[in-house]
Parts: sequence; structure tokens; C-alpha cells
Amino acid sequence: METPLENRKIEIEQKTLNYLNTTRKWAMFLAIIGFIFLGLLIVIGLIAGTFLTAFSSGEKGLGIPESLMFVPILLLTVICFFPVLFLFRFSKHASHAIQTLDKLTLHKSFKNLKFYFVYIGILIIIILSFYIVVLIIAGSSLAFLKGLG
Repeated sequence: METPLENRKIEIEQKTLNYLNTTRKWAMFLAIIGFIFLGLLIVIGLIAGTFLTAFSSGEKGLGIPESLMFVPILLLTVICFFPVLFLFRFSKHASHAIQTLDKLTLHKSFKNLKFYFVYIGILIIIILSFYIVVLIIAGSSLAFLKGLG
């Protein structure tokens, strides 16, 4: 006879804690690199917007003001911020859980790791869907171009 799920427990051995510790160190490294990359991306976006405004030719043919050209970079930064934050939180909570052997903190750690993978998975689904739509549009537009040649 099986025991109910509430009574089941998983015990973590020292070897598993060592693996988790190594994983959280790499997650912290990737999170720090991610935050640095995001900061550089914001700076590059602001510099690009400033230079495009300063060196604009004055023509009104672009449709978008040069000072707003940093908005796509800012949007990309916001999209990339959350997975980096989830990785950072995972690492921080995992470190605390390993040091204190606190189950609640370990739970928070894995919850943030789950959020990281869910966010990345949804982002990949969105990107693949966008690619499929672009390919369909490109394929259908080729049919119209075929008669022009």
C-alpha cells in the first residue's frame, strides 16, 4: 500500500548538496555577467540614441525620431532582465539553504529556478512562433514576386 504524498520525503545527501553548491556558484556567475551585460546594453542604447540625435541629417523620412532609437534596446533589456534576476535569486537562496539546511529557503531557491526555465521556455515559444509567421509571410510574398520576373 502506498503512502500519501504528504508523508513522502526526499532526503538530500552531502554529495547532492555539493552538486547544488556548484550549480549555484555557476548560476551566480551567469547572473553577475548577465547584470553587467544588461548595464552595458542600457549604456550602449543611450549612447546610440544620443549620437543618432546629435548627428541626424535633419531629414524627416525615417518616421521614428532618432532620440527614440534606444527604445528597442531598452525593451530587450527589460525582457532579458527577468531571467537574470531569477538566476540570481536561485543562487542566493540556494547558498543560504546550503549553509543553514533550511527547507523553506531551498524551496524558494527551486521556485526561482522554475520561474527561470518557464520564462525562458515561454520566450523561446514566442520567438519560434514569430519565426514561423515571418517564414509564412516571406513564402507567400514570394508567390507574388514570381509573376514580376
